[in-house]
Amino acid sequence: MSGIRLVGDVGGTNARFALLDADGRLYSSSTLRTDDFPSLAEAIRTYLAEHDLEQVEAAAIAVATPVVGDSVKLTNNHWSFSIEKTRVELAIQRLHVVNDFTALALSVPHLPEGELTKIGGGEAVTDHAMAVIGPGTGLGVSGLIPCGSHWTALQGEGGHVSLGVRTPREYAVYEHLTKRFRHVSAERFLSGPGLVNITNALREIDGLPAHEYSPADVTLWGMESFEHATSGNDKTLSAEHAGCEEALQIFCQILGSCAGNLVLTLGAEGGVYIGGGVVPRLGEFFVQSDFRREFEAKGRMQGYLEKVPSYVIHSPYPALIGAAQLL
Repeated sequence: MSGIRLVGDVGGTNARFALLDADGRLYSSSTLRTDDFPSLAEAIRTYLAEHDLEQVEAAAIAVATPVVGDSVKLTNNHWSFSIEKTRVELAIQRLHVVNDFTALALSVPHLPEGELTKIGGGEAVTDHAMAVIGPGTGLGVSGLIPCGSHWTALQGEGGHVSLGVRTPREYAVYEHLTKRFRHVSAERFLSGPGLVNITNALREIDGLPAHEYSPADVTLWGMESFEHATSGNDKTLSAEHAGCEEALQIFCQILGSCAGNLVLTLGAEGGVYIGGGVVPRLGEFFVQSDFRREFEAKGRMQGYLEKVPSYVIHSPYPALIGAAQLL
């Protein structure tokens, strides 16, 4: 059908799609599980069929992996594809494929205030660089740089940088993870699997038996422990609850440190924006965590960082909004 445009956001677990109207607004959004489809093309076909469409004129797809050249291999799921072959297979005139956090960065200037929660700092400096970071299935990192009348989003793989730790417990977890991974990157801490890495490492360090966790378990039990403590409830919770709360606190501290590094690197006086699937679910725990303390703890540069605002993105499909800017 002529004139119809499609946007997508493909992560390690889910693929989200929507259509764009003539004014660039999203409609008919759907979420599909990547494990249910052998390829991106098949997922798009299924989505289009659900909406009584055979094809679209143009599409922009954000993917959770580096995009260099024509061949794309998803980092955290089984999909791999040729951009050009997919375009031809689906009979699309224009197909843009971009890193998901590049798309998220492109969305930032277009997000309504009601979908952002400010946590600390002063006011964003207009027309200055903005930093974007977000733990999900992996750790996405990008930045938005002003270029005249428009913005340029950085395409990088900052989630895989080497990690700095500051406290004895962080260092103990880091040492534990060096026995499992050749390179303990920021993503080994700051992701859903990273939460499990931290929690399991703490249990082994403390001499506790191994326990099967999912990222959702760590988040739920850690927040239950936090809410229990802040409510004054005298009911005794399990050791698993306390361990998950400590893991969440270490997660927030490390995220603060990494976000501060990113702001200093980019000169991001326009603020740091936190997306991904983990932090928006933490609610008041994240607000009261040591995120801002570690974000600002940069010695002589503390005064600089104290002024930089941090925001949690609560938009349901921000990468789709960013992908729409490509069209």
